[in-house]
Amino acid sequence: MARESKKDRKERAGTIYELLEAEYPEATTALDHADPFQLTVATILSAQCTDQRVNQVTPELFQRYPGPENLASAEQEDVEEIIRSTGFYRNKARNLVGMARTLVEEYGGEVPRSLEELTRLPGIGRKTANVILGNAFGVDEGVVVDTHVKRLSGRLGFSGETTPEKIERDLMEIFPRERWTPLSHLLIFHGRSVCKARKPRCRECLVAALCPSSRA
Repeated sequence: MARESKKDRKERAGTIYELLEAEYPEATTALDHADPFQLTVATILSAQCTDQRVNQVTPELFQRYPGPENLASAEQEDVEEIIRSTGFYRNKARNLVGMARTLVEEYGGEVPRSLEELTRLPGIGRKTANVILGNAFGVDEGVVVDTHVKRLSGRLGFSGETTPEKIERDLMEIFPRERWTPLSHLLIFHGRSVCKARKPRCRECLVAALCPSSRA
């Protein structure tokens, strides 16, 4: 597979995608949310933190601040107390309040639907914006590259790059646009259940025969 052509790589990647899609039909974001605003808040909180931990703090946060207007007028210290367990809570609280204020002041309280506008909001980079666009609005602007996606992209031979930006570029070349958002979910699910960081379970992997790193 080291010398496979771009065409062969795309075909192999397509087969892997279809196998994973059949294996994980429930694959979607693990962040609990009811609307684009809640997803935006949860995604900001998820930086350097597990989705499970985020889901433990957001119910109280959303009850206290159900919308942008409420969060925009919040005291940062009050937000800090609620989200403390997510880590980097001071910076996250500052970003959350700043994000909400920007939504209220510049976007009528609505989460914008473009990558350019989203990345202008406090606490939102390209990765976070892609999560919001793909999962809240069904807009595929890129591929979310987290630690699981990075690891599996290398193991599966999708990308030989090491930075999220370059890995994302390679994935966008291999997979059609309509698969960009679900692709990250499938790789994350497979990374958590089978293709683990320390001990990949290659003998139980349904795509082992298509993986250049397989130990099966």
